[in-house]
Amino acid sequence: MSNSIQGLLENRHDAGLLLLRLFSGYLMIVNHGYGKITAGPERWERIGGAMEQFGIDFLPVFWGFMASFSESVCAVLLIFGLFTLPASFLLSVTMFVAAYGHVLDGENAEKAFIFGVIYLAVMIMGAGKYSLDRKLFPHLT
Repeated sequence: MSNSIQGLLENRHDAGLLLLRLFSGYLMIVNHGYGKITAGPERWERIGGAMEQFGIDFLPVFWGFMASFSESVCAVLLIFGLFTLPASFLLSVTMFVAAYGHVLDGENAEKAFIFGVIYLAVMIMGAGKYSLDRKLFPHLT
């Protein structure tokens, strides 16, 4: 067996975390984040209006920007494994808010729940060996 395959098998936990980070981050940016972050304040206000379901009816542009930020910037951070704890926290909260909204609207919330659980799992497990967090902040990982 080649050394690279043997190394991957020995580090399968870290390889699994890398796959979760890469694919979930990429899909989030391409399918959700990029279009929202580049849309601007009018779209952010509509997105942020979802916070009314929690009784939060102030600063909708801010809340919409934060959702857009997490689905774009935090997804990029997740891909690189940089600031993984705060990035995955913001992503998981955003996904659970989205899932709750879908449930209230009678829509399918499956994708939002799946993404939310992935981000929550990454938050709990950390970025893994193949991350910038491990390189830049080894004392924290």
